[in-house]
Amino acid sequence: MAKSKFSTDNVSVHPSVQEMYQHLKADNMSNTFDRFPAQEKIRCNFCSAGLSCQLCTNGPCRISDKTGAVLGVCGIDRNAMAMRDMLLRNVMGTATYSYQAYEAFRTLKATALGQTPYEIKSKDKLYDFSKQLGVDTSGSEKDVAIRLADYLQWELHRGYDEPSKIIDIFAPPQRVELWRKLALYPSGPLHEIKDATASCLTNIDGDYVSLARKALRLSISCIYGAQVAGQWAIDIVLGTPYPHEVQYDMGILDPEYVNVVFNGHEPFDGAALVLKAREAEMQELAKKAGAKGLRVIGSIESGQEIVQRFELDDVFRGLIGNWLFIEPMLATGAVDFFGMSENCSPPYLAPYQEKYQVTLASTTRLVRVPGVEKHYDYKPQEIEGQAKDMIMVGVENFKKRKGKVKSRVPQRIQKGYSGFGVEALLQALGGSVQPLIDVIAANKIKGAVGLVNCTTLANGPHDYMTTELTRELIKRDIIVLSGGCGNQALEVAGFTSLDAIEWAGPGLQEVCKSLNIPPVLSFGTCTDTGRIAVLVSELAKALNVDSADLPVAVTAPQYMEQKATIDGIFSLAFGLYTHLSPTPPIAGGPELVKLLTEDLVEITGGRVALGDEPDKVADGIEQYIKERREHLGLKN
Repeated sequence: MAKSKFSTDNVSVHPSVQEMYQHLKADNMSNTFDRFPAQEKIRCNFCSAGLSCQLCTNGPCRISDKTGAVLGVCGIDRNAMAMRDMLLRNVMGTATYSYQAYEAFRTLKATALGQTPYEIKSKDKLYDFSKQLGVDTSGSEKDVAIRLADYLQWELHRGYDEPSKIIDIFAPPQRVELWRKLALYPSGPLHEIKDATASCLTNIDGDYVSLARKALRLSISCIYGAQVAGQWAIDIVLGTPYPHEVQYDMGILDPEYVNVVFNGHEPFDGAALVLKAREAEMQELAKKAGAKGLRVIGSIESGQEIVQRFELDDVFRGLIGNWLFIEPMLATGAVDFFGMSENCSPPYLAPYQEKYQVTLASTTRLVRVPGVEKHYDYKPQEIEGQAKDMIMVGVENFKKRKGKVKSRVPQRIQKGYSGFGVEALLQALGGSVQPLIDVIAANKIKGAVGLVNCTTLANGPHDYMTTELTRELIKRDIIVLSGGCGNQALEVAGFTSLDAIEWAGPGLQEVCKSLNIPPVLSFGTCTDTGRIAVLVSELAKALNVDSADLPVAVTAPQYMEQKATIDGIFSLAFGLYTHLSPTPPIAGGPELVKLLTEDLVEITGGRVALGDEPDKVADGIEQYIKERREHLGLKN
């Protein structure tokens, strides 16, 4: 299967996106798909290789063997220049995850105080998690939740000499011991962000190995201090994910309804909108405006957070897709309100407001889009009123949209299952991971791959590499646990439906049919990387081995931004084979490349694998899984 290249003749593997792209072209609307080729023509090879730096006034500097400029003005070499730039990307990713975690912690506390429209939905998790962390569980449920929220906020800035109970609880003990031995055991995320950022200042850290070590420490603090802690807090408030059937793609939009869409990576505004929209008063308001009713629709990760926890009904209709669906979705002329939380809210959406008669608004203090004047900066204590106002704005927009804008909604709806997680899988397996171990030992499932991914156009059409690599993996009896925008790619493409069982190899088919599960398990958002890591740890603990010993690999086949890079770095710290595509901007540092692709195997057990051809990438992953099976004494 040859490497694919992006072309405006074929922008996406999803028919609905392809259809709407043609409308965008006809409407002469600037869009991501058309802007990509224009930038491709002027791409800088120095930047692509990580050999440029703009951090100080002695620059910009480039490394060029042709001119003899083999060091920056300050003396930094090519390896450190590339790794320092990567570390700054990792800092941005960790900071964003930490922001999400903080919002979850303060929402948990406000909910305990009765200041939000939410409730303590997962009481068992509240008490279990508190007991694991040594949080006092005496007194009322409110008292326990407040203490837990305070503890989790403390974890964000836990000091250098204070061990993390979250790491010690959820990571395999062999891995924790190795991290301590290698001085990779981190402080809280905010300290690691501080140290990593300060290390990137001019003339501070010019050693690529040292910078790489700081990235590894940062990633561990991010996964446990921000992702696991944050997701567990969200679970307590909104409910732990559970498998159930949901629906995806643009066909869930009905222009005869007031359609309120929430977008981004945060769950709480979406949850508040669903709860408020289910009230009879809000439905009546929409009907008085001439609509059939009021509906709430999820977009990208915020939508994913809600579909994995909420049942669909006539109000909450499901999830559209990942971030490259946004412009096509707005062009349907069926959206009345589009709320943008952090992150993945593109900066050039204002022209869509007038053209397609949609009201845009930011729903977090982080997001500001030029030309968008409505802002609902999320506050737990105010979100109920904010949600009501968003709905009322949507109703008023419907009055203006109806009859003025011709709607053109692609009539495609894909059904599938969302909401898999550690607890749900254990329940399906009878309370233990042993049945999963048994089918792996019997070679019915060769191994597992965690697909944690964005989506990009850099290595082919929208979602091509993600869907085709997944197709290759499952037909080789390798189960896929998916998260992030790549998860939505697979959901819309049908991989999380039971029909996809037929695409799997015979062994995986047998297991899927016996458990009534698809061959791709939707584990949620990019923030659920931590949830996948916890499941891998459960397997390792059950076998009394390290995570690096397992027939488990990771792929980010169409990663794009900074949150994906810190997830990838964690995979290396966790000791796993980690496939990345497209090639990260580090190729200009040969010693750095060697460290990440070869030398790291002897340090953490992890390694980077590169590749843009789905079948060849799958060959490499399958070979690694077979090696790990042999290492454990399992037959191939």
